[in-house]
Amino acid sequence: MAVISSGTIMSSPNKKNLKDKVVVITGAGAGVGRAISHAFAKQGAYLGIISRNKERLLDLKKELQQYHRKVLAIPLDVANANEVEKAAVLIEKELGPIYVWINNAMVSVFSPVKEMTPDEYKRVTEVTYLGVVYGTLAALKRMLPRNDGMIIQVGSALAYRGIPLQSAYCAAKHAVQGFHDSLLTELLHEKAKVKVTMVQLPALNTPQFDWARSKMPNRSKPVPPIFQPEVAANAILWATQHYRREYIVGFPSWKAIYGNNFFPSLADKFLAKVGYKAQQTNEPKEIDEPDNLFESVPGSFGAHGRFDKIAKKRSVFFLFTKYRVAIYFFLLFIILIFLLIKMIDK
Repeated sequence: MAVISSGTIMSSPNKKNLKDKVVVITGAGAGVGRAISHAFAKQGAYLGIISRNKERLLDLKKELQQYHRKVLAIPLDVANANEVEKAAVLIEKELGPIYVWINNAMVSVFSPVKEMTPDEYKRVTEVTYLGVVYGTLAALKRMLPRNDGMIIQVGSALAYRGIPLQSAYCAAKHAVQGFHDSLLTELLHEKAKVKVTMVQLPALNTPQFDWARSKMPNRSKPVPPIFQPEVAANAILWATQHYRREYIVGFPSWKAIYGNNFFPSLADKFLAKVGYKAQQTNEPKEIDEPDNLFESVPGSFGAHGRFDKIAKKRSVFFLFTKYRVAIYFFLLFIILIFLLIKMIDK
């Protein structure tokens, strides 16, 4: 297990903010993980960044030097529980106690169920679900004795609503959701101060649509509307500072989750009609296009994918989510004023 480090350790953790606190991010090499790394480094955190691709970790480490934080970069596959545990040991030795662990790594396959193989299902499950479990176990092993820390499970609207062509990924995210609920109730039972939250994300403009395995004729794309990965990163940052059991990012995520609760059959028919086309562009897929299912795809990939022109830079809906208590009280105040005026008019 290789290690790449930079920066210097400064003072002990400040409990009031993230400055000098240790944050671990899996799947940090590109996409959401890369955006998360920048968001937390800006807040003064020390970072343990994990990804299979050593080249992209080196690039990310160089980018993060502008924040003058210590960074420990560890190339590994989160599907290997022993390697994840070794990484946790190393991070605590080099950086200090882990305060936040963010389980973000994932892989997917775009394919009808009938064309999937057992090995493909196994691999998606090992990374996207079991990688979360292994990261959580490594974090709990250190956080529970200190009775302090937070674990963030990076989820998706697809944790609640399965869609065509991504059965393996949807199933893995459903599993993460069930795991999250079970762990949360156990921590409450033990009255532990360790927190766990799950952040359900919308469609994002990340490089995964350039390297996810696909058996479809055309290039893959996220289902619109699409958001920039910084929207997700900022939501995850907010979640570490304002605890809730779950965050839903973006109105499309809310619509998918709650729409499925009330109208599942209607959602089935709608997705059967539009789900295939919505996940493909009009561009033919290259023959023998490399994918990252079993091996990392080489090359310099950043946080963004190829959909910058149509990706939204902010989510107005998440602003309402962040400040919902204040908004509720404001609406209640308006209603009371209205009722008072009606009473006076009588």
